Amino acid sequence: MTITKHHVCELCEAGCGFLVDVEGRSVTAVRGNDADVFSRGFTCPKGLAALALDRDADRLRTPVRRDALGNFQPVTWDQAFSEAAERILAVQRKHGRDSVASYMGTPVVHKHGALLMRGALLGALRTKNSTSAGSQDTSPRFVTSYFMYGSTMSNPVPDVDRTQYFLCIGGNPLVSNGSVLTAPNMRARLQAIRQRGGRVVVVDPRRTETARAASEHVAVLPGQDAALLLAMAHVVVESGRVDHRFIAAHTRGWEDVRRRLSAWSPERAERQSGVAAAVIRRLAEEFAEAPSSVAYTRLGVCNSESGTVATFAADLLNVVAGRLGAPGGAVFPKPAVDVPGLARMVGADGFARWKSRVRGLPETAGDVPASVLAEEMETPGQGQVRALITYAGNPVLTTPNGKRLAAALPKLDVMVSVDLYVNETTRHASFILPPCGPFSEDHVDVFFANFAPRPVLRWLEPAVPRAADEREDWEILLELAYRLGGGPTGIRPVDFAFRQARRFGFHFTPATLVDFAIRTGPYGDRFLPGSKGLNGDKARRCPDGIDLGPSDHGIAHRIFHRDGRVDLAPSRLIEALDELERAAPPARRPGELLLIGRRDIRSNNSWMHNLPKLVAGRDRCTLHVHPEDAAREGLRDGGVAILESRIHVGRVPVEVTDEVRPGVVSLPHGFGHGAVAAWQRVASAQPGVSANDWTDDQLVENVVGQSILNGVPVRVRAADAEAPRSVEQTAGE
Repeated sequence: MTITKHHVCELCEAGCGFLVDVEGRSVTAVRGNDADVFSRGFTCPKGLAALALDRDADRLRTPVRRDALGNFQPVTWDQAFSEAAERILAVQRKHGRDSVASYMGTPVVHKHGALLMRGALLGALRTKNSTSAGSQDTSPRFVTSYFMYGSTMSNPVPDVDRTQYFLCIGGNPLVSNGSVLTAPNMRARLQAIRQRGGRVVVVDPRRTETARAASEHVAVLPGQDAALLLAMAHVVVESGRVDHRFIAAHTRGWEDVRRRLSAWSPERAERQSGVAAAVIRRLAEEFAEAPSSVAYTRLGVCNSESGTVATFAADLLNVVAGRLGAPGGAVFPKPAVDVPGLARMVGADGFARWKSRVRGLPETAGDVPASVLAEEMETPGQGQVRALITYAGNPVLTTPNGKRLAAALPKLDVMVSVDLYVNETTRHASFILPPCGPFSEDHVDVFFANFAPRPVLRWLEPAVPRAADEREDWEILLELAYRLGGGPTGIRPVDFAFRQARRFGFHFTPATLVDFAIRTGPYGDRFLPGSKGLNGDKARRCPDGIDLGPSDHGIAHRIFHRDGRVDLAPSRLIEALDELERAAPPARRPGELLLIGRRDIRSNNSWMHNLPKLVAGRDRCTLHVHPEDAAREGLRDGGVAILESRIHVGRVPVEVTDEVRPGVVSLPHGFGHGAVAAWQRVASAQPGVSANDWTDDQLVENVVGQSILNGVPVRVRAADAEAPRSVEQTAGE
């Protein structure tokens, strides 16, 4: 008998609702849920491939330990936990607590249980060498929020469902499904803006999928978004369109900023950004005159040389035009769970509280930049990293100079990975601990509801029970924390009490903490009998979700400075703004191009490439080259090029296209699977190359120290004519 159950896709930020057909203990079909209040039936190809992921024969289902020959052998959970914990503790006893590093992949914030137990594991380790995907692609956003609003988690979100003018800089939400913008089916949302007479303007060096669906595409030079945005704010001020009432009532530091904006004329910005002054002036006037408007920056901006200043500039533009906290502008959602409070609880709210040992790069939200991993492993001395724990991440492919990290990993004393696959990183692990499949976990909207312009609350039970010998992500992280001397909170005295209670049969689950967070949150019942407020039971009874309404809450609930005001002139951001003003316009050597990334709707960072439906069709791992550059270098469409940066020279297949501006080449993120042929048969059959073999771990953004992945200087030349297959043959070298 077939039973239909509700579930949620946790593969990306959109969190689309599913209906899942179940027969016995197996899922037989997956489809979008038309009644889901959040996604309303939408799902992307990745979501529909969740069933194939669940059934993938290459997915790990039991813990494994790597033997002396490099082969993985099954072990019991108790063996894996005991041996892994003892070896990690032995490293810390001998070399200090910072001798163990961690890397948390993106899924840690997709799963509420894993998110909560991240703090448990890090609390047990007490290391300053914590890194994550966020420390590679989001730190400029977090730090801007920390300085302007008082919390790394106070992130203004574009109110795309009500805006009349959506300015999207360095983002591609039609492919990413939103990023720090949780709003499924962005194609329909952007179409709705245009249908109601509004405009969608995309600023990007590449004509992205979102740009193709926009009213206008503006091809900026990589890394120069800050100049364009500062000039737009300059025009708003110069034309007298500043919202002085909002600035006087809700901000401080305006005069310091106003004086600096005067230096950023559209003519100066043209020299920096490659965008004509007349276009910059027109965009600024359209932005200010629209009934509602919002500027939104994302990955292409965060991963550039001026990522923090550009993020700051976008927020300044929203402020001076009176769009912060306004309907159709940059709003602060009010989700059911207090995410900024949660961030403070787990130590993920702050900046520069410590710095990395070798280069002195600052922490952001509890993590130092991920690019420090290799150098911290290689450099002798007190605090040298000798052990690593990874969760659902693949930093060999997703952090800069991946080959350097790949060479450092085998020299570690021990490495423990929580992951579904043997991938380019976990193949070096001493132990791999695989969580259960995607349909065997419960789901609560926690983290990403903080980035939804119209947040919802859903609490869904597992669609199918996990097998007796399977573990959920949070159970694995918590058990590691217990074995390392910690517990579920990351607070040592409290965790000691939990360990004692565990001896008498008490077992902690995240459900208790989440229910408490909902009941004490802005819509909670406060544990009052008869209250109409929310709690976990009410959420469970609404599997299609509870719509919490539009974000019409103003800004007071998300400003954490003591005076309750937005700081427009924090000293570190003003210093960075002054540095940018003193810098000379960008200059490239003859023949030098700038490398940028890109992603595909069917990819999920570095994984999902082992599922046949998601890799079918033409090769997507190609170098996009503008026709002018291709002609100059003798490159042909379908041919092979030699791509060279400071740190790497390698062969790439070429795709000649006018979708990139002249002087720019684009290579997708997350490929390079030649080394995993023994463990991922589909991915390794068409491996591609890793863009991060060319990105330079020594090039960092000047505020947060995050690596620069967009705008990397490279050279390209034609390779000797060879069959395309030869590129695949050399991809894993």
